[in-house]
Amino acid sequence: MKNVLVLCTGNSCRSQMAHGYLNHFARNKARIYSAGIETHGLNPGAVRTMAEDGIDISGHTSNHVDEYEGISWDFIITVCDHAQENCPYIPAPNAKRLHQNFSDPSKVNGSEKEILEAFQKTRSEIKAYCKAFVEKYIS
Repeated sequence: MKNVLVLCTGNSCRSQMAHGYLNHFARNKARIYSAGIETHGLNPGAVRTMAEDGIDISGHTSNHVDEYEGISWDFIITVCDHAQENCPYIPAPNAKRLHQNFSDPSKVNGSEKEILEAFQKTRSEIKAYCKAFVEKYIS
């Protein structure tokens, strides 16, 4: 079984969405973990937006990358430029490292509708990325 780490800055939004979709698409073919280089808590907007698509991430926790020391990673996916640029060294010589920057909907200011649309846009992009990842590397 493959071990996949999704890494973001605060493990509150984008990495949590990716974690949810990777679990959904990979089913029991991979162990999915998400972490941040900091921990910001689970973003309620991410939880709500994922629930709209039938994915429940409400039980996820915001974890620091150091909590997963010792796991033999097959894949490390960074989902924001900040995490890619500031990630501490993760000893995983055999891991395939992938990067895809997704916009951070939690940083959007505006009306409730504009914020919701930002979350939905990022969710759709993450969903497509995760589906393609699983089809290419896990299935």
